[in-house]
This record gives sequence, structure tokens and C-alpha cells, in this order.
Amino acid sequence: MAHQSDLIAEDITAYLKAQEEKSMLRFITCGSVDDGKSTLIGRLLWDSKLVFEDHLAALEVDSKKVGTQGDEIDYALLLDGLQAEREQGITIDVAYRFFSTEKRKFIVADTPGHEQYTRNMVTGASTAELAVILIDARKGVLTQTRRHSYLVSLVGIRKVVVAINKMDLVGYSAETFAEIEQDYRAFAAQLGFEDITCIPISALKGANIITPSEQTAWYHGPTLMTCLETVQVDNLALDLPFRMPVQWVNRPDLDFRGFCGTVASGRISPGDTVTVAGSGQQSRVASIVTMDGGLEEAVAGQAITLTLADEIDISRGDILCDPLNRPAHADQLEARVVWMHEDVLLPGRSYLLKTGATTVPAQISDLKYKVNVNTLEHMAGKTLGLNEIGVCNLSLGKAVSFDPYQENRGTGNFILIDRMSNATVGAGMIDFALRRATNIHWQALDVDKGSRASMKNQKPAVLWFTGLSGAGKSTIANLVEKKLHSLGKHTYLLDGDNVRHGLNRDLGFTDADRVENIRRVAETARLFVDAGVVVLVSFISPFRSERNMAREMLEEGEFYEVFVNTPLDVCEARDPKGLYKKARAGELQNFTGIDSAYETPDNPEITVNTAETQPEEVAEEIVRTLLGDDFVYEIPDGTER
Repeated sequence: MAHQSDLIAEDITAYLKAQEEKSMLRFITCGSVDDGKSTLIGRLLWDSKLVFEDHLAALEVDSKKVGTQGDEIDYALLLDGLQAEREQGITIDVAYRFFSTEKRKFIVADTPGHEQYTRNMVTGASTAELAVILIDARKGVLTQTRRHSYLVSLVGIRKVVVAINKMDLVGYSAETFAEIEQDYRAFAAQLGFEDITCIPISALKGANIITPSEQTAWYHGPTLMTCLETVQVDNLALDLPFRMPVQWVNRPDLDFRGFCGTVASGRISPGDTVTVAGSGQQSRVASIVTMDGGLEEAVAGQAITLTLADEIDISRGDILCDPLNRPAHADQLEARVVWMHEDVLLPGRSYLLKTGATTVPAQISDLKYKVNVNTLEHMAGKTLGLNEIGVCNLSLGKAVSFDPYQENRGTGNFILIDRMSNATVGAGMIDFALRRATNIHWQALDVDKGSRASMKNQKPAVLWFTGLSGAGKSTIANLVEKKLHSLGKHTYLLDGDNVRHGLNRDLGFTDADRVENIRRVAETARLFVDAGVVVLVSFISPFRSERNMAREMLEEGEFYEVFVNTPLDVCEARDPKGLYKKARAGELQNFTGIDSAYETPDNPEITVNTAETQPEEVAEEIVRTLLGDDFVYEIPDGTER
């Protein structure tokens, strides 16, 4: 390295001991694109003499080849290592760097400022204790500055440093600094920060980074490094109730059963009583096991294995907690969601929610409002687009244990995952469990689905007809129902047009409304199946996600996806309702097959084509398939009914 502590050469043990005893600060740099975040961190590393000699040599070469500062050192290249970052001159991914001074150790996350990569900024902020928000002195407070500040407050960071950068390009103007500081403080007053420190800097020139600058004699506050070294950040997680999400049940042999995880908050010792948050079962901690041996106490942040005195039911995803202060346990909650994907959030669509080691199906049951990042006002909306922030109600497939995020960051966060692509599409902070989630319980009933179906002497199921408008879905569904009815089967047909006269009369044809349309119909179909009925559903249902959602509501073998695979040109030639003509003329928006997508089924149980086969023959084929799958029961005399 260009500079090292003398202790390294004189007494390495003492040096390591000194490093161990230093406090650690995790912080991020954030703000709008090209505000100088990477340059600032590079300058910190440079001025702190923490750049390796070979890294220094490479930096000098890279600065001449791809740098933006002419023949001078481009400090941003210390962080921006990706080829795409160097080509575009922007940060794309989060870059983490460790460095230390005589007073403190640091882990800094250099986060991207470009709006497209806001998701990466949230990732970096999620573990930070302080945020350094950069502002270009030439541009002032921008939309992305406000968005990042709001996100910083959302993830629970309460102390920020506002570094007003590129002061050298505005002549180190005190008036410019004061104006920007006033604008930012006026906006941030609504965010609940405990402490805001504003510093005029020039990352490129090193002004007020390590030492005070003569160019800003009018500024009497701390330098950036002084602020970072002295800011007091309390480890609040230590003072919170004990929480440990179980990541793995360790059974290496018959004589050992341990529960592995990282302590999210609080502390635990052998002999303490713990409770499984969901079930309420209690036991006593027998020992705390680590790679280095047993511990007399474990605290927040430590990865441990707990052994218990009693054999109780604990699985991956359960939370071990303080019995006198248990987390909430509910299947409905309110949360703030940051949307991170180009495909918009659609209320009613099924996603996967992952919190800790638990993954459950989840739906956005209601988007209550969106937040305008410029004014922080609440705005109505049906969907969330990329980088938008909203407050939502979520309905989960099963109850999970959690704390409100503002009380415990470790157990109050989650991500949303797209069920088709497995991509992370959103990040959330839980506010509270909905009261109805704890007030409403399943009522035990003596007459179940099996007894209802037995009385009707049939196997209940859903026949889900999907295809383009004009494919022949309703015609075929009607013929199939007539044939099943003639066989004495109890059926009901849910047709897309008919349902929109009643149950779904309030819905339009946007993607969000289509998702909600299918969600309601799927719930209705599930009730019919529970009643022992064969229900036929005839809907375009253009999205695979919603068709899969309907499938997952039912038991194995109860859902038949019937893909009426009639080509678009045939459907358009038929045009029984004149809808294709209107759509082509631009008189009808969001029409499937024209300006709205149709996602064909991946593995339908039945595929038919009315362009090549008459509807009567198709219906007969479907009924034969159903009869072959035991839709007709045998009675003792051997006759069918």
C-alpha cells in the first residue's frame, strides 16, 4: 500500500488487536447520476493512503485510457470496475469497499445514481447506518436526490451527510451552498432524519474531504472524514427483543439437533427461554454452538447454532424469539413497496414473498396510494411502475412472523419475486399486520368437499378454457356443459361476458383490471369446486401468472387447462362481435392479440383447434378425456351414473 501503519512492521499482533477494537461504520453514497459518488470514495481511499501500489499503477493507466479527467487521475475508476460502467461513465452495480483510519473502520457501498438502477441503491442502503447524499452544486436538488433521500428514510437510516459536490465548478460560492442546503433541509424535514450535516466539497480536488479547504474559508463545519470518524451510530439491534430466523435445522447425527441462523436482534444466553413465534411452543436454550466452540452469550449480527432442552417442532423459516415479546404473526399486512422491475406491479397477481428464510405466495390485494418523491404527497393509482413507491395491502398464502420495519429492520423486510421469471421485482418494508388478519379465523365445517362430491357422484374440477377472442371458447364450453349435463353431472359455466354484467362489472380491460378479473373468477371457481361441482370457466385469461394462480388454488388433478389454439388470423376473420375491426381502427384499446399480449399456455391438459375441427367434435373429445379421468363413478351394480 502507499501508506501503512508502523505497527504492521513493528508488531503485527498489536496492529490486528487495534483493528479489532475499532468501531465499524457502514455507510452508502447515493444521489443523482454523475453527482460524483464514485469519485468521492476514490478520493477518500486516495487521500487516506489506502490504495495498493499495483492498484495505483493500474489506475494511472486506466485513467489515461478510459478516464474522464484528461491526464489527471480519475478516482471514480477505483470503484467503477465493470466494462459497461467505464464505457458509460456511470455506476451500475453496488461496489463495496473496506478501509480504515486511526479512529474507525468503514464499509462503504457506492450505489448507482441512474434511475434505472434504483433497485441496486436499495440493496446497498438496506445494511447501512449512515448515508452520504451527494448533490451537484451546479444542478441543486434533483428528482433522484429526493428519491434516494426518501428511500434512505424508508430503510431506517436516520443520520445523513449531504455532500454538496463540485464546488470548484461554481467558484466555491457560499451563496450557492446555502441555497442548496436550504432547499434540501426543507424537503428532508418530512423524512424524519435525526441529524443532517451539510458539507461543501470537491471530490476531484479533495476540498474538505480529509482536511479543510482554503477555498471555503466561509465554512466552519467538519470535513467529510472528520464527520465519518466521529458520528455516533448506536447499534439499536442489541437493545431490541431477541429474534433469530432459523435458516437450517442441523442434524449431523442422532445425538445432535441444532437450529442455525444469524441473530437479527437482541441477545441470548444458555438457560434463556425462547418461543417459536408462529406456534408459541417454548423451550430453554441448552447451548450456543459456533465453529470456535460454545458461547456464554450471542448478540445481534452473530451466526450461531442453538440447541434446546426440549424436542419441539421447528423448521426453516420459523423465528425464535423472546417469549415475553413475540413478533406479529399474520397472513395480511400493510407495507411500503419499492417496485424494481420494468413490468408493472399488478394488484391481484400472485408473487412470491420472501422474508428471512420464509417464502410464501402473496398478492397485492390493494394499492392504497403511491408516493410522489418530489412532494411526498399521496397519489391514487392502480399499478406501480419501475422505481415507484407505494403503500399496499398484501394477502399471503400462509401466515408469517414479522416485526414492523420501523421497530426492527432485521425482521420487518421482504422482497417480492416474480413466479414465472424468478426475478426480484420489489422490496418492501412492513408497517403492521392488518387487524382483519387476526380477527378472522377458519370456521370448522362438518360437511366437506368430499362429501358434497360423493352425493353428486362426481369428481369436482375446473375446466379452464383459454384462447383469443373468437377462438370458440364459449361455444365449446357450452357444448361440453350440455354433454356433461346429459350424463347427470352437476355443472356451472362461468363465461367472461356474463360475469362482467355482475361480479366484475366494475372492471375495465387494462392489465391490472384483467388480473383482478381472473382473480375473482378463480376464487369463485374454487368455491364451486368446494361445493362438489364441475365448473367450466371461459375467459381469454391472457396471462400465464393468473392461470397458474387459479391452478394453485385447487388440489392436484382438479384443474384442466383447455387451450383453444385457434390462430389469430382465423379469430380475426370470424370477428363475431366486430371487436377486431374496432381494435385495428384504434377505437378499442387493450384488445388481446392486437395491442395487448396473450401468453400461450406452457403445458395445457387439453389443446384443441376450432380452425381444423368442428366445435361438436372438440366438445366430444374433451368429454371423453374427462370420462377417462374418472369423472364418472361406478355404483355397486356396475352401471354408470
